[in-house]
Order: sequence, then C-alpha cells, then structure tokens
Amino acid sequence: MKFGENEGLAVYHDVEAAKFDNHSCGRSEGLRSRNSIIISQSASRSIFSSNVSPTSEEVEFTIGEQEEGGNNETHPLLFTQLNELFTVHENLEWRETARWIRFEEKTEDGGERWSKPHVTTLSLHSLFELKACMERGTLLLDTEKSTFKEILECVTNINIANNSIHQEEKEKIINLLCQKHVHQTKKSRRKTMAEMFSSSCSLRPGSATSQKSAVAELSEKPLKEQLLNRFRKKIPEGTEAANVLVGEVEFLDRPFVSFIRLKEARVLGSLTEVVLPSRFIFILLGPKVKTKAYHEIGRAIATLLTDELFQKTAYKATSRSELLDGIDEFLDELSILPPGKWDPTVRIQPPKFLPSPHKRKQMLLRGNKMHCGENGNVCHQEEKLAHKHPHVSEELKRTGKIFGGLIKDVKRKAPWYWSDFYDALNMQCLSTILFIYLVTVTNAITFGGMLGDATDNMQGVLENFLGTAISGGLFCLFSGQPLTILSSTGPVLVFERLLYSFSKDYDFEYLEFRLWIGLWVAFYCIVLVATDASYLVQYFTRFTEESFCALISLIFIYDAVKKMLNLADQFPINWGFSINQITQYSCHCSLLDIGNSTSVNSTMYNSNNSFYEDIEDSFNLTLHQCLEYGGHLVGSSCNYVPDICLMSAMLFFGTFICSSSLKQFQSSRYLSASIRKLTGDFSVILTILVFCAIDAFCGLETPKLIVPSEFKPTNPNRSWIVTPFGKNPWWVCLLSGIPAILITILLFMDQQITAVILNRKEYKLRKGAGFHLDFFCIALLIIVTSFMGLPWFVSATVISLAHMNSLKMESTTSAPGEQPKFLGIREQRVSGLVVFTLTGASVFLSPVLKYIPMPVLYGIFFQMGVAALGSIQFLERVQLLAIPPKHQPDLIFLRHVPLRRVHLFTFIQTACLVILWILKSTVAAIIFPLMLLALVGVRKAMEWFFSLHDLSWLDDILPVKEKIVQVPKEEESDLSDSEDSELKYQEKSPEINISVN
Repeated sequence: MKFGENEGLAVYHDVEAAKFDNHSCGRSEGLRSRNSIIISQSASRSIFSSNVSPTSEEVEFTIGEQEEGGNNETHPLLFTQLNELFTVHENLEWRETARWIRFEEKTEDGGERWSKPHVTTLSLHSLFELKACMERGTLLLDTEKSTFKEILECVTNINIANNSIHQEEKEKIINLLCQKHVHQTKKSRRKTMAEMFSSSCSLRPGSATSQKSAVAELSEKPLKEQLLNRFRKKIPEGTEAANVLVGEVEFLDRPFVSFIRLKEARVLGSLTEVVLPSRFIFILLGPKVKTKAYHEIGRAIATLLTDELFQKTAYKATSRSELLDGIDEFLDELSILPPGKWDPTVRIQPPKFLPSPHKRKQMLLRGNKMHCGENGNVCHQEEKLAHKHPHVSEELKRTGKIFGGLIKDVKRKAPWYWSDFYDALNMQCLSTILFIYLVTVTNAITFGGMLGDATDNMQGVLENFLGTAISGGLFCLFSGQPLTILSSTGPVLVFERLLYSFSKDYDFEYLEFRLWIGLWVAFYCIVLVATDASYLVQYFTRFTEESFCALISLIFIYDAVKKMLNLADQFPINWGFSINQITQYSCHCSLLDIGNSTSVNSTMYNSNNSFYEDIEDSFNLTLHQCLEYGGHLVGSSCNYVPDICLMSAMLFFGTFICSSSLKQFQSSRYLSASIRKLTGDFSVILTILVFCAIDAFCGLETPKLIVPSEFKPTNPNRSWIVTPFGKNPWWVCLLSGIPAILITILLFMDQQITAVILNRKEYKLRKGAGFHLDFFCIALLIIVTSFMGLPWFVSATVISLAHMNSLKMESTTSAPGEQPKFLGIREQRVSGLVVFTLTGASVFLSPVLKYIPMPVLYGIFFQMGVAALGSIQFLERVQLLAIPPKHQPDLIFLRHVPLRRVHLFTFIQTACLVILWILKSTVAAIIFPLMLLALVGVRKAMEWFFSLHDLSWLDDILPVKEKIVQVPKEEESDLSDSEDSELKYQEKSPEINISVN
C-alpha cells in the first residue's frame, strides 16, 4: 500500500526488525542484545576514542542548521500528559495519570488530587526500552491529518503495510484509542462528596480480551470541563500539547508503537486535559508484561519531551536516526544515582534555578571547540576565561566625536519616550509611587534638617523639598534613565558644611560663593559629557560597586539607629523608678521668682484678677504655661516621659519586621498568587498604615513627621534667586574652580556608580541606558539649583534600587513547580514624576502627613539598608570568616578559588570600606571623592596579587585589549575538565541584586 505525500513523512523499518517477541519489554535475550548494541554505539564517546562524538555532531546539525541560516527559531513550550488504559465498571477508559510542563505531577492514590510538582526520576532500563521502541516502532513525521481518527487510520495502515498488525486488529486499536478519556480536573466540593460514596468501583489497568462498549467515546470537540479548566491560566500562551497513551491489551501478541508529529498543531477534541493544540502523539499498546513497563516507558518519553534540547530535536528531526541521536545525547547528560544510597519514593523538589538551554548547547558543542588548534590548552583556557571578560555595552563605547555619546543616547531613548508614559498604566506603579514618596519625603526632611544646622538655615527643609521637586521632576522628564531617584547625599552634605565654614571664616557670601562653584561644576560636567568620559565606568567592577553600595547601606542603617538613640535621649526611660516610692514622685511649676522675672509683665496679672489667681495656683499650669510665665519645673518625676521611648522602639522594629515579612509573603504558599503579589507590591504602604493605626490607638505622643506649612525661605535674610555679583570680590569666581574639581569628582563617581548598578544586564532593561544624557541633565540641574540657592542633587543609590525593585515584573503564568520568571523592570517616567510632584506639594499635605510617626519611617530606612546590604556577595564573604570550612555554604566561587585567597580579597575590600567610612565621618571628608576614585586604582593593583582566574570568580575582569590569555602551567589544574564538569550548567551569580521593596 502506498501513501501520498500529504500523509507526512512515514519512516519505515525492516519487517523482521519490526517484530517484537512477546517478552521484548521484559528481561530477555533480546533486551540484553539491544543493551549491548547501545553500549557499543557509545564507544565513539569512550575515553579510548580520540574523535569527537558523532552523536554530538548530529544533534548540533539537527538543532543548529536553521540558526546558522539566520532563522533563530524558538519552539513553543510543551504540555505533556500521560494517559493509561484502565477498566472501570467492566468498561475501558483512558485516565490521565501524570502531566508535565517543566516538572512531573502525578495523580495521587484515589485520583482526587495532583501531587506536588517534582523532578522526574527514571530507571535506566525504561530509557533503553524507549530507545528500542523508537528504533522498531512506526515513525510518522509532519502528517497533515486534522482529526485523531484520521491520524490513527494513517498509522495503522502503515503498520498493516509492514505486517506489524493484522487487518482485524486495526479496528480494535482505533476503537480502543477512541474510548473515553478521563482527565484529572479540580472538582467542586459537592461533586467530590458525591463521588466519595460511589467510588467503590474497581480501578485496575485495562487488559481487554475484546472491545467492550464504553460509556462514552472520545469527543471530537473540546468538552465544557476542558474549556473551564482553571489550570489553563498557569500555562503560557502558545503552548502546544504532547499526548502519551500506553496500555495493556490481550488482542496483540507484540507491542504496537507509534510516534507521530503533526505538521501543524491541531486541537484533537477532548484528548488533552486543557484545550491546547497537539503536536506530538506517542502510542504504546501491547500484551501484558511484568511490573509497570509501559507506564515507565510512557514516563520516559514524556520526560524527554520536556527536555529543551530533545524538544528541538523532536521538532526538527527528519529521520529516525536524528531522533535516536537526541535520545543518545540525553543519555550522555544523564546522572545516575546508586540504588542503595537513595530512596526512589522520595520526590525531588524543583530547583530554584534551571540550566539554560543555551548553556547546555554550548557544553554540547564544547568537544568540537576543544580541538580547534594544535595547542588544545590554549583553546580550553580561552573558553574558561572568555565568559568572564566583560562585554562593553553600546552605551559606553567611545565615539571619538564631541558630544557623540550624548547624541547617541538621545537617539536611543527618543523612540521610547512616549511609551515611558503609557507603560505606567499599571496598579504596580501606584504602590511604587506611595512607597517612594514617603521615603523621599523622609529623606528630604532628614537632609534638610542637617543642611539647616550646617548652614544656619541658608538651606533648610523647605529648600530641600523645593529642590527635590524641581531637580527630580526635570530629571524624570528628560533623563536617559528615569528610574533614577535624585536626592541629597551624605558626601555632598559634608562638602556644604565645609564650604559654609570656609565662607564664614573669610567673610564670603556663602550662597554667591556656592553659585560660582556650581557654575564651575556644571562646566566640568559638560566637558566630561563632551569627551565621552562616561566610558570610564566600565572600570567600575563589582569590587567598586559593592564597596560603594555597602557604604551607602551602612549609612542608612547607622542613621536609622542613631536617630532612634536620639529619641531615647529626648524621651528617656525612667530606669530608677520604684513602685514602693510612687508616693514621693511629684512635679509642679514654681513661680517664686515671678515678681523679678523680666519676661513677665506684672500689669498683665493686675488687669485680670481671676487669671492672676489661677496663676498663683501653679499646680494647675501646663508645661507650656509654666515656661511662658517664667517658671520652672520642680520635682523628682519631671523628666519622666511615659513609655514613649519603648513605644518608639516597638514601632521601629515592628515596621522593619512587618515590611520584610510582607515582602517575603509574596513567595510563600499561602492564599492565591494574585493576593500574594498585591500584598508584596503594597508591603511598605500596608506596614506604614498598620503601625500608624497602632500608634493612634495607643494615644502616646510619639514624635511625628513635621512638614513645613508655609512657602517661604527658611532663613528670612535670603531670597529665592542668588545674584552672581554681590558682596564677594571678583576673584572669587576664579577661585571657585578649585573646590569645584573635588565636587565634580564626587558627583561623577556617585552618579555613574549608581547608574552602572541600575543598568546591569540582570535587570533586563529593554529601553537602554543613558550615561551621557543623565550626567548632562545633572550638569544643567546644578546650574538651576545654584541660582536658586537650593541643594545639589545626585542619584541616591539605595532609594533608586528600591524604586527599580518595586517595579520588577514577573511572569503571571508559571508552570507548576517553576519559579515565576523575572521579565524585567517596568520602565516608565510617571512614577518618579508623580513622586517629585507630590514632594513639592507636601507643604499642602502637612495636615495628613503629621500623623505618621518618625520611628515608622526610621524603620523603613533601616529595612532598606539591611536588604541592600544583605544581597551583595561582599556580605557572604564576610560571613565565611566566622564559618568553619566544613559548614560553609556551597558558593560558586568557593569551588574555584582557594579559601585563603577569598579571605584576602575580603580583607582588602573591608579595609577600603573602613577607610571610606573614616573619611566620611571626619574633617578629612573633603578628599572623600578622591578615595572613591582610588577604589579603581586599588582594584587594578590587586592584579599583582591575584590571578585572572581568581578575579574572574570574585570580581569582574577589567577591560583590556583583545588578546589570548596565557595561563601559567601551575594554574592549569584549576581549569581541569573534572572541575568544569561539576559546574558545567551553573551560571555565574549576578553581581548585585538588591531587593528592598
């Protein structure tokens, strides 16, 4: 019998080879001969063979031939389900017993619920049997049949033509496969209770002697329960189905095996649990065998179809040999567990991170690259170190033209500009706005108060509010990375304090002197932008980034704790309180000196005799009245403030614990995924509302957030516009260029280190960075704020990271057992723009903001610092100092770098961090910018003490000219194949991953 081309590619086999003996799936001589054939076929991959594995070459050709032609095709995800034949009430029906997307789920005993997703464990025997089935079974590739019955007709006709089955068996096979298919779907409680009393029927694997009438047959259209199945929400769009059907029958004397691939995926009625187009069908029917041979073979083919590399082979294969090569390659990567050292009934939990198919494909092709030259060591070493050399991004390449980098940034960001506004139409941006707004307001009040103390209120809280609103708003509108949050920073505050002291000592007009410094700083910054100086940030490796980030995080933690200790001084705890002496505690107002007081007008008392009589009763006066009338407090309990310090501590630590717990709740197992996500997005806002309510309920006078209620300069002796030519000598404008160099270095380092961290590839930003454009905006904003006498603003590292992490996007449909996939950051300008607009309008929101306790905001600051510090590799290496080697975690760099070298690297980084802290906290803070710049020099000098191999795992390799790195012979042992085979799928951990929201 001949078949037309429209019936697909039918891969035939020899008639004799097609004949299975009755025990071909059991333990027989045929099995041993097949296993010996498989072992002999693996000889080409033996250690005694010097040639590259032909299987690897074939698989490389199969999965890579389209990519070489420029068609980098990606295949849909496969949903695979295993249906087995059962006898229920003397009728035959197919029941779904397992399903796969990424991991396996089984129906538990009783068939009422699915198991937890787990990693599939297979017996090696079942894989050998599967390969034998694929060698001898029918292979039908790219068939164009549109219904399940038509496919079965085609497959059975091929088997009849090969004399594998008889004509009378054809109808039995088709009728059997078209029996009722029962799927395990989530049922209502009422239906579940009803079925509990009718489940006494026998449920056993089907072993039909003849075709029995079933209650129902396979529907050609999807059923209602399929259309309403909620499991469909967990399956990504575009997913296709693979159906595996296995069962025991008595009318066959040899196994009937078929592997079918449809040319176009089609919905095959009620065959699958959910309505998905089917692409693959695997059928295995045969006589009764010992154990669960068919079941295990079905699990084996289903597991292979969930493997990304075998999927590519299955999609692209044009012959039987290519499919068999894919199975061989799967066997090559297989890891075997000894039977006596592991319990097969234990289900392995899915890992948090899976090896990428691209990484596995690289390892697959590695054998060919190992033989690329005469000197094999050079090729191997290059490959080991190549993935560590940094790739210079397009944003940081020098153009060699004046303002070339700035022009490229503008051209790169312009097409995305309008999308930066409508991409913000998401509820996630609302929680981000509220969270970042409260953090920004608190930060503005904190730095505004310190600036006011340092400059005699020439710059105070209101100036900080106004400067934050103007600088931040304009930056969000025109910058290259609008997710950056601008703020006053500690190093800039130190510079302002020193500048004011210098101006006061030499009788200079502070704001005018500062104006000229700002103009020089803007000039230097524009020169740096014109010369593409931002390319230097490629020398900021993880060593520099983590040192700077750790410093900023410690500043947040230190300031939060310091402010809480200040509250303890302002509202002290009465440590000497004794309940036995409670009768001796008293406090009253003493007005004995009222007649001699110059602050009280005695005529005021004579004018109102009744009021004067009230004053004489000093015990009725409040504290404010007592002080107003010149009195003073007398008594042993006058300094006692009831429970405010303790209440503040409870609010502080409660806010920290609650905000951290609510954020972690997003990855817990409780409630639905949508509720967990909503709770995680609004974790900080919910925490603030909860503890504001607790504070209001307790009714204690805890310190509250104080916002200016009037729009006027803090110091009445200054105006909103600073004149450049005032009281200062003319030469001050030239002298200003010298200190401007230091502040320029500080702003460049602060801005660009933060920009590098925010634009790391781990964040998967789609719209690109704008290093030159951002710094150009900073330069223009410095001109504006200098003329208005407002603080200078630059990127705030921790707050900017909090902003980005609060906008993280994750996949809403994740396969059971699979972690939600990080999709990137919601890049938009609206959240920052609204935050800074609200900050400027906070003067009018003071009636509401005054109810927020300051300890709650200090707790948020503390949580941000702890979260930022706890997610960098530096802290992991510090913890290793106190952990014995046998208890140390299995960190990736510990597998490649000796422990003493790790400790030396940590010691150097810690010493740099201590020096930075000392410089920041003393009068030597004026050279703090130079020390930041010196971090790059320290990192460069470390190459004299550490090999490139060690630095590649502990840090990033500094950019160098392209050359082949020759590794000394004594280090070749570190780069052995055995070490790499242990880690061949483990990718390098992210350089920095700070999650603070």
